[in-house]
Amino acid sequence: MSHTEMRQGTRSFGPEAEPEDVDGDIDIGGGGNGGGSGGGGDVGGTGADGVPAPPPAPSADRPAPARRRRRTYRRTWWKVLLGAAMLTLALASGAFAVGYLTVDIPRPNDMATAQSNHYFYADGTKLADKGEVDRESVELQRIPDHVRMAVLAAEDREFYSDSAVNPMAMVRAGFNTLTGKGTQSGSTITQQYVKNYYLDQEQTISRKLREAFIAIKLDREVTKDDVLEGYLNTSYFGRNAYGVQAAAQAYYDKDVEQLTVAEGAFLATLLQAPSTYDVAVHPDNRPAAEFRWNYVLDGMVKEGWLAPGTRESLEFPVPEPSRLDPGLSGQRGYLVEAINSYLVEHRIIDEKTLAAGGFRIVTTLQPDKQDAFVGAVEEQLTYHLDPESNPADGYVRVGGASVDVASGKVVALYGGPDYTQQYVSNATRRDYQAGSTFKPFVFAAAVQEKAKNWEGKRITPRTMYDGDSDRRVIGRKGKALRYAPDNQDDVSYGRINVADATNDSVNSVYAQMAQDVGPKKVRGTAIRLGLPAATPELKAHPSIGLGTATPSALDLAQAYATLAGHGDHGGYRLVDKLSRNGEIFQLPPQRPHPVISRNAADATTAMLQSVVENGSGEEAQIAERPAAGKTGTGEHDRSAWFAGYTPELATVVGVMGQDPETGAQKSLHGVLGEDRISGGGVPARIWGAYTRDALWDVPPSDFDLEVGHKQRMPYTPPPAPAPAPVPAPAPAAVPAVPVPAAPPAPAPAAPAGAAPPVPQ
Repeated sequence: MSHTEMRQGTRSFGPEAEPEDVDGDIDIGGGGNGGGSGGGGDVGGTGADGVPAPPPAPSADRPAPARRRRRTYRRTWWKVLLGAAMLTLALASGAFAVGYLTVDIPRPNDMATAQSNHYFYADGTKLADKGEVDRESVELQRIPDHVRMAVLAAEDREFYSDSAVNPMAMVRAGFNTLTGKGTQSGSTITQQYVKNYYLDQEQTISRKLREAFIAIKLDREVTKDDVLEGYLNTSYFGRNAYGVQAAAQAYYDKDVEQLTVAEGAFLATLLQAPSTYDVAVHPDNRPAAEFRWNYVLDGMVKEGWLAPGTRESLEFPVPEPSRLDPGLSGQRGYLVEAINSYLVEHRIIDEKTLAAGGFRIVTTLQPDKQDAFVGAVEEQLTYHLDPESNPADGYVRVGGASVDVASGKVVALYGGPDYTQQYVSNATRRDYQAGSTFKPFVFAAAVQEKAKNWEGKRITPRTMYDGDSDRRVIGRKGKALRYAPDNQDDVSYGRINVADATNDSVNSVYAQMAQDVGPKKVRGTAIRLGLPAATPELKAHPSIGLGTATPSALDLAQAYATLAGHGDHGGYRLVDKLSRNGEIFQLPPQRPHPVISRNAADATTAMLQSVVENGSGEEAQIAERPAAGKTGTGEHDRSAWFAGYTPELATVVGVMGQDPETGAQKSLHGVLGEDRISGGGVPARIWGAYTRDALWDVPPSDFDLEVGHKQRMPYTPPPAPAPAPVPAPAPAAVPAVPVPAAPPAPAPAAPAGAAPPVPQ
């Protein structure tokens, strides 16, 4: 047999190569020892001449054994997969049949008989009761088409054509719920109606399955119009209003038939997040509300339910002020609103469940500290206002928040003079600039990141900067940026160290420092300290160092509490216990953890102590205890702040200007007859008076700072007054020696808080 014949049916790489199957698999079948044709394809058989016999070439009608085995495996796997699929389908069908047959349409839930919620201070004393349901059902014919279509555009545009359940949306929502990505509804209008009318608001897989089966049954027993009517009469629109008729009255003081297209679209907007989009109560959320409102109107145009020309002519319909419960007068309404927002925003319970009532809510608020806050505002500001003779006094708004440093518990809030007269809470609103109260976050970021200034020198309290007004910020490559902030009153300070620039709130220094550290890093540090990532105007730009962002007083208080707590942050807490009918609800755990180094936090605290002792925050010394803090003023003097802390308590006070008629922000010029209300004036005095009274029974204590006094910028006090001339004793036998009237006058001293130049 020739060598060529021996290679027939094999793939060879040379005379020495072992024969292979054409697919690359070596056949090691049964061992024949006969002639060249024996052995059934053995590799080890030999011929008569002792030459190894090759395996016989596979015939055209008989596949090689290895290939035959692979085909068998493939057929087997297909059978297994097909069987598994059929079994799964059978099980799913069976489960669906069982669910459909066993789940009946229940009686309507008892939402119509909702109870009040009961709020308590931390010591168990009653704070407030709230929760009467406003509901008025109307027939579908009374609801204008444009209102119905607005709701469909917002919630379920395929309502009339699709089935009662959207399986893909349910699977997606269920997956997100199980994997901790947040609870989501994934529901059609029919499912939402079932949840509103027959079930509770619990976000669980079992409730979603019941909801689906009931929706399918309901879809077969009633018409689409019946479902839509029920949905529009049971949905929650905020302000305790259930149903579109109650909502029309609550927001526009009219019946549903009188709603305009724009107003109907706004009510449809509310369905997603009623309290959030109530711009009369939360004016800072207007951009988000308008975005959703535009989404609804654009959807109506897309579906052919609204003419494009009509849509272009519509303006955002600002709702009427909320009709307030007289039982929520004084601070109670502000506190209840803050508590409810905390429960919903932290996903403890949803808004509609909370509105159903029956909850017992024990808060972290302490009545003695709450009274101390009210007393401090009245003592330092309210009693001195006279809007009749000085119109500027009528623009004054005050907000504040106080957080226990050790626990993160909110112990007091000041929302305004009276919730029934001014319903927007100044403690939680996010629409006034923080001003220079943001500067400590820039310095903390500099220490945390071991940043250097643009000259390549490490940033410390002693680092020198150019403090001239309108100085252009220098970028990382030494190129001047197109940003040159001015200092207050356009004062130029020349070369100035960071500590003095902090005392005097020098904008040009902190804009440059923010650029040196990196605006993104400054923003990240502020968020880690406690500011919400969604804080308006919290942008990564050198201007971030000047406080162009608009956090609330409560946001700032928890961030300053993190500095007071040596860099540990666990989030604030406003509720200690939540229960209903004996059921205890789980609250978010408090797990304080380091978000910046202790060195960075303590270095910032050390520097802020000098602001109170020698700088712009001296008025806060009426607290009569060691304190650290920072003053701040918003653009055009529309807000003035003092944010500070003792080792025990972090508190922020903001004074804001707002027109009571239009809601427009106003300058504080002329308030109390003063040219300007600065953070070091009224806000610092309110802070000091509150802190003194809130901690009256706590002995003063020093800050426990690991950085030591070397990290703190030494302050050179003004020269002591020259001693009065003292007559020198004259011995009897010696003539009296004349005494100089006074030593020569010293050179002009640096302004308070200044330090001598320090070599870098």
